[in-house]
Amino acid sequence: MSAVEKAFHGLRHMIATGRLGPGERIPPEGELCEELGVSRGSLREAVRMLAALGVIEPRHGSGTYVSRLRPEDVIGSLSLTLELLPLSGLLEVYEIRRVLEAHVAAQAAARSTPETVRTLFSLIEEMENADDPALASELDHRFHAEIARVGGNPTLASLLSVFRARSRKYQVFTLPEGSALRAKSDEDHRALAGAIADRDPVAAAGAAQAHVAQTERWLRTFTPPVENDEGTPG
Repeated sequence: MSAVEKAFHGLRHMIATGRLGPGERIPPEGELCEELGVSRGSLREAVRMLAALGVIEPRHGSGTYVSRLRPEDVIGSLSLTLELLPLSGLLEVYEIRRVLEAHVAAQAAARSTPETVRTLFSLIEEMENADDPALASELDHRFHAEIARVGGNPTLASLLSVFRARSRKYQVFTLPEGSALRAKSDEDHRALAGAIADRDPVAAAGAAQAHVAQTERWLRTFTPPVENDEGTPG
């Protein structure tokens, strides 16, 4: 184990065991280096690694603190590694997405309000009228993010946002078949929003699962190129 790894795991153990709690300032460098048996350089690199994961927050002029350790923030850091997955790895993730998207859609249907319904159909109309693929992709993300938000679990919403961000790297709507695929995606969105408007959790779960499965099939069939964040639906 390298000195950096030793420092990293030492700090992680302090946080995991509760010795350092959310929001607490970590001990001075000298004390930590002596306790962990590492140099200041190794300790600082470990702190940078934990900061990238959202676990530690260096505050200029104040010191270094354990973050609030909110589950949604820690889950969000998965984007650092998930975005490294090749398409084959991403497709394995889709099985998880199907389950989670169905769950949050069912929860959203149970909690649906007239304002929720107006927001969802407004986003659908904007998507259908958008000529710019990047804008359509952003609106698609906002549509699914709104459903996850209404579902009521910020951690699930954060995890699904990470999953969707990775799939958006693959373009589909710019392929020769793009127009037909986009029309099918619009149809799926209306079915999902309709089930939520009807406050029908079972129908909403089914619509969400079918929509994610359809996107997975497109990725398997067309193997689109990786470009900017535009083109692939939810």
